[in-house]
Amino acid sequence: MDVAHRTELVRHRAAPALDGLVAGMVGMSERAPGAVRRRQPAGSLLPLVISFGEPFEVDALSDATGAGRSYRSFVAGFSTGHASTRFERGQDCVQVFLTPLGVRRVLGMPGKEVARRVVAAGDVVRGLGDVLGERLASVDGWDERFGLVEAALLDRVASAAAPPAWVTWMWRQIDASGGQARIGELVEQTGWSHRHVATVFGAEVGLTPKQAAGVVRFERAAADLGRLPLAHIAARHGYADQSHLTRAVARYAGETPSELAAARRPTPSTALGPGLSSLIRRRGE
Repeated sequence: MDVAHRTELVRHRAAPALDGLVAGMVGMSERAPGAVRRRQPAGSLLPLVISFGEPFEVDALSDATGAGRSYRSFVAGFSTGHASTRFERGQDCVQVFLTPLGVRRVLGMPGKEVARRVVAAGDVVRGLGDVLGERLASVDGWDERFGLVEAALLDRVASAAAPPAWVTWMWRQIDASGGQARIGELVEQTGWSHRHVATVFGAEVGLTPKQAAGVVRFERAAADLGRLPLAHIAARHGYADQSHLTRAVARYAGETPSELAAARRPTPSTALGPGLSSLIRRRGE
């Protein structure tokens, strides 16, 4: 990396009232001598990016709409695909990582409304878009910025309805199992039909239980790439064999396991750090 490329990353643990809805927040200030291009694999933490700097370009989305344009502040819904983004010379933003359950409570709409989409934040909730970004630009220091963002989130959550209890339970079972829970058994425990569960869960979370489990399983397996042999990773995360794992990586990340491991790109979990990432898993249990 060019020595002129500088990154400041500050982590913030969300208030207890946001437990299970917001995994954490990251303040990011980055400077580079030219364009910075990144690919982001599919994941279960959904970024709400509130920018007070230069816009981002979303160049390509393999399983979503909203590519081919620039955004200052935006939200990326739950998706089974990867994204390619770019910024020129610098970015300044607060990144809020929503859980799938947090979309309804924070954005005030079911997950399906933003699933497989990248949307300008102001088009979803005016108070979480460029208006808030301008306020972030007017203050000094990350503590003040986090305080402004957190106050806006708490205000949203206070008046928002929660999804059905069984949807929350099912998502937590999928997440806690690393995507390996048997969906049929979970459906049976809800007492509802498979069709009803797929429809309601999909509306609330944005993906069906099977699709959501596939993303979670890939996400956990991807974290082991480069640390363990592929055959071991496949067995550990419930893939039939190494070829099955390779196909999953191609689907969710758009590249081979070796390419994904070598890239060492930042992900929501690495941005949040091990402390907050482990906290997410404990809250999902």
